[in-house]
Amino acid sequence: MEAVRKIELNKRQERILQIVKDNGPITGEQIAEQLSLTRATLRPDLAILTMAGYLDARPRVGYFYTGKSGSRLLTERLTKLTVQQYQSIPVVVTDSSSVYDAICTMFLEDVGTLFVVDQQSSLVGVLSRKDLLRASIGKQMLETVPVSIIMTRMPNLTICYKEDLIIDVAKKLIEKQIDALPVVKNNNGSLFEVVGRITKTNITRAIVDLANDELV
Repeated sequence: MEAVRKIELNKRQERILQIVKDNGPITGEQIAEQLSLTRATLRPDLAILTMAGYLDARPRVGYFYTGKSGSRLLTERLTKLTVQQYQSIPVVVTDSSSVYDAICTMFLEDVGTLFVVDQQSSLVGVLSRKDLLRASIGKQMLETVPVSIIMTRMPNLTICYKEDLIIDVAKKLIEKQIDALPVVKNNNGSLFEVVGRITKTNITRAIVDLANDELV
């Protein structure tokens, strides 16, 4: 959706808020009368205050003050953001790939987590930086060791769906102490197709967008 720039209320808008707080429900004509202005002059201000969530409007009744502070409005918007709005493209390797190839892929793609799929493109595992670092310490021949040996396997994976809320995914990342989750859709029963990834960076971006009042 189109970005919405941060709203800073002007003095007239603050005055409108106070009038609605003190007298609501109140019509636009009544607000205009108290400010000695025309209804048409106030229309843009009322639209901004309504879209921003400070006011609520009901036909034939008038405007109500929602009672919501800026921080409360921010919290409400955060709890409505979904994974689909902020997910990024997943980076996958097959379960037959070597550890060496996985290390190269992680470096070239500049990611911290790889998702492992089988020949049917179903999710079977996850590889983190720690997994690859652990495998590279020692005398193993990384070119011959398949990632299937070192990856975290199903059903010990934490997954999410595009419809999930960002706030719920953030809680999972904190609880599991991981950097990313695969975004999946059901392929067939317990089989999952990887359709995206959600990372700490994605969630940080969502928070920054909210702070700047710019939603994707």
